[in-house]
Amino acid sequence: MFEEQATKVKITSVVIVVGMATMLAAVVTDHWAVLSPRVEKLNATCEAAHFGLWRLCKKIIFIVEEDPQGKGCGPISLPGEYNISAAAIAIFSLIFMILGTICVIFSFGKGRDYLLRPAGMFFAFAGLCIIISVEVMRQSVKRMIDSDETIWIEYYYSWSFTCACASFTLLILSGGALLLISMPNMPRNPWETCMDAEPDTLD
Repeated sequence: MFEEQATKVKITSVVIVVGMATMLAAVVTDHWAVLSPRVEKLNATCEAAHFGLWRLCKKIIFIVEEDPQGKGCGPISLPGEYNISAAAIAIFSLIFMILGTICVIFSFGKGRDYLLRPAGMFFAFAGLCIIISVEVMRQSVKRMIDSDETIWIEYYYSWSFTCACASFTLLILSGGALLLISMPNMPRNPWETCMDAEPDTLD
């Protein structure tokens, strides 16, 4: 790998690490959305819930004062029952992320810079999978709110949801960057073909 190319890959790898960290934070936590019923009166109980890719967590809260932010029962954090969600798609995202990481690591070997191209594709696929999980989660929340079988009528997306959206942006950008870095050098003159272009100097 050329020196300039290696520097670009290292900078992109930093962005990838941040994207991976935010994705893992989103996948393993249960604060994608917070649900609560409308609080009609004080000194009463209500059932709030928050959930992620793996489970739905519930809690009975006694309301003694009105929530100034108008979010009903408010945020909670207790273990609860499992919930069917977008977990399967997120697993594919993690698999693509692992494959991309392996390709980036081995691309630093001599003559293995061609691995940057599949690495970029894997990270882009990981970003696409996580945004699909986000959309599936949004539809799940909408169905729960609109359903007559649930008591929840108010909701807001929490920090796990934000981490998922951030990881999508970072992984898509870093995947595209790796694809651009892996492209061959463009001709220096309009009449020069790629095969005629002078190769860069190796270290």
